[in-house]
Amino acid sequence: MNRRLSTILLIAFLVAAASSYIVYRVVGNQMHGTPQAPTTRIVVAARDLQIGTLIHDADLTTAEWVGSLPKGVLVTKETVLDRGVVSKLYQGEPILESRLAAVGSGGGLAATIRPGMRACAVRVDDVVGVAGFVLPGMHVDVLVSGNGPGVSANEGPRVNTLLQNIEVLSAGSDIQKDNEGKPMQVQVVNLLVTPDQAQLLSLASNQTKIQLILRNPLDVETPKTTSVAMGRLFTDGAPPPASPAVKRAAAPAPARPPVHIETPPAPRIFLVEVLNGGKHSEEKFSEPVQK
Repeated sequence: MNRRLSTILLIAFLVAAASSYIVYRVVGNQMHGTPQAPTTRIVVAARDLQIGTLIHDADLTTAEWVGSLPKGVLVTKETVLDRGVVSKLYQGEPILESRLAAVGSGGGLAATIRPGMRACAVRVDDVVGVAGFVLPGMHVDVLVSGNGPGVSANEGPRVNTLLQNIEVLSAGSDIQKDNEGKPMQVQVVNLLVTPDQAQLLSLASNQTKIQLILRNPLDVETPKTTSVAMGRLFTDGAPPPASPAVKRAAAPAPARPPVHIETPPAPRIFLVEVLNGGKHSEEKFSEPVQK
């Protein structure tokens, strides 16, 4: 290897070493010069917590949160203990104030009821309950069917949309007893309704058959619907023919000939002028009525 080539290699090595040193210093300064994001220890769920669960110490743990805290996050266990869960919490999820019931309200279903609302239990079967797919947090329409007052026997039972866009609080099985005293499972769905809607549901539960119709939670429209009679199902959508009794009631009454009442002609009036000396007077006489 000649002397010129050795000189070139030496210079290249020195340039590479100097460049590496400069890059190392620049990167090092940037890493040490950037301040680290602050961390805060917050309360998180130690396991999955279902709606209505009353939180105990074993249900909680703590974790480090890097950066700014979410709105409403709780940082001490004392602010979480003995409060009910109103929205399902998952393991490791930060516990927010909005996911818990108010302090002192306890747990269970009552803690999930918003002020001014009521929880109304509705008994359904697997089919009526949309084959068991009605779960807490979903929204349903309530249909009722039966023979309402004033419904013609020719039309048959009617079905009507009683309530729309109703939130489901809970869905499960309740143990009741049959006529022989034996236990049996009954599907029970608790719906979040207003007091007026609760009255309608209570009346419908005793007098009609209830069916729940599952709907998309993003669909908040409440279209106006009309009731449908059984007779309409077999007439291609056209209104069913009216029964003979209904036809007779609806038929207009036959027109009666006008009654002509003769009235006697008014009697004629005669005016008589009387001249008695300087006195002047008038007398009126009517024509006698002929019978």
